[in-house]
Amino acid sequence: MPISRRGLLAGTAATGAGLAVPTTAAAVSVAGVAAGEKIRPGDVRYADLAQRGQNKRFTAKPEYARVIQSAEDAVRAVQEAVRSGKRIAVRSGGHCFEDFVDSSDVQVLLDMSTFDDVTFDERYRAFSIGVGATLEKVYKDLFYGWGVTLPAGGCLGVGAGGHFAGGGYGPLSRKYGSVVDHLYGVEVVVVDKQGRARLVVATRDNAHKDLWWAHTGGGGGNFGVVTRYLMRSAGSTGRTPAESLPKAPSELLSNIIVYDWKTIGKAGFVRALRNFFDFFEANNTADSPYATLYSPFILSSASAGNFLMSNQLDASVPNAAALLQKFTDAMLAGLDPKPVVYPVPAGPFLLKTIERSIPAGPNTTRNKWKAGYLRKGYTDTQIELIHDRLHDAGNTAETSVLFVPYGGKVNTVKPDATATAQRDVMCKMVMSMSWNDASEDAKNEAWARKIYADIYKDTGGVPVPNAFNAGSYINYPDADLADPAFNKSGVPWHDLYYLGNYPRLQQIKAKWDPRNVFHHKLSIQP
Repeated sequence: MPISRRGLLAGTAATGAGLAVPTTAAAVSVAGVAAGEKIRPGDVRYADLAQRGQNKRFTAKPEYARVIQSAEDAVRAVQEAVRSGKRIAVRSGGHCFEDFVDSSDVQVLLDMSTFDDVTFDERYRAFSIGVGATLEKVYKDLFYGWGVTLPAGGCLGVGAGGHFAGGGYGPLSRKYGSVVDHLYGVEVVVVDKQGRARLVVATRDNAHKDLWWAHTGGGGGNFGVVTRYLMRSAGSTGRTPAESLPKAPSELLSNIIVYDWKTIGKAGFVRALRNFFDFFEANNTADSPYATLYSPFILSSASAGNFLMSNQLDASVPNAAALLQKFTDAMLAGLDPKPVVYPVPAGPFLLKTIERSIPAGPNTTRNKWKAGYLRKGYTDTQIELIHDRLHDAGNTAETSVLFVPYGGKVNTVKPDATATAQRDVMCKMVMSMSWNDASEDAKNEAWARKIYADIYKDTGGVPVPNAFNAGSYINYPDADLADPAFNKSGVPWHDLYYLGNYPRLQQIKAKWDPRNVFHHKLSIQP
């Protein structure tokens, strides 16, 4: 089959004020690291902690790192850093696209990767997920333990920490909504105006609901150090674990459609994208029989030889096989020659989910990402531009433009019910570039900025909200959106990410982080 596993996986990825509460994680030694220990340069462990970020364009050089193993440990670590005036950054999975953690001015790095318990908390009648848990661990523990799941992402090494707070999404989001639609509460270390660190639990129905709301899409690194999330679906009572989160599908149907760059031509390319956009615009309601359909369309550079669409559908949906075939026929319509369709044997949910996801593990490449929400599909002119740029022989980086179906159940929630404001979209666009040589940074960043500016040239080079665009996704942060050299729209970056929810986020920031202890290039400004 003329498509690499790497190419497939790259597209299927695309998570009282001083109330003291118990925590599910114990303050014990993990891997020989004593709770609270400062790990400094020269320690054999320092480099692994400092260099764990996935984007090698950035590397942290903190004065010291701590491996956080309990909520109490996090409080102590934050308190000491605040007293000494040190800039703090927090890392869970390490997948931040920008230098929010790996910044030159970060002095204290709090590593949450071993804080990863997944349990059911009887006090809150919700699943407790430590922020260091990777999505692979979350999926396995929830499924094997209780047969439930979350509509989280397809990159298994991503940590719950930033993914959940930013409004994570994934293959089941069209059926079950965003991850934050299942967020009941958050346990977080905050710092008051006197510089006192303390642990707070904020839930959707307690006195700290505003702090809960801020973590339903406000993004990581803004309000404090999250230690765990409490997950229970909106509307669920939590009487039993098995009814507290969505039931996982029993089996998935799937196929792969492979398009040949040599034969499709520009007109065929436009038709292929138009087929995709038209279908998901027409089948984007929560009650659609296609609500469980997940079909990331992965456009690779022409030098790769082909590009593909990877499709999956819950096999328990009535007439699932016929639905998948009807969808496949719609994707092939008007194309001559037809792309090749590779059927994939049906298989159990977790096995297929892991098989179709980007595996956990370190990344050694330098990366640049750009993104946008689509309310409607791109125009033919925009599609032709993407076609031409993907044929650019001068681009030597590994490049993809990914369109990920979204909406469905997501769109049934009011824009201000959570901090995740984009509740009327049908897909996301994610453009990624990766390379190894630092000397190519400027060239590749310029290429990414040029194609993005060209796609959105009618709206100042960025996806300004209108009938077609809905801004961008904070978990795909792009510091360019805050730079007037690249954002010429006059619309500030925060309105692109948060639409009308930013003023409320600012008020919450001023209340819960009045000293602005937690900040980065795209952080909420109090």
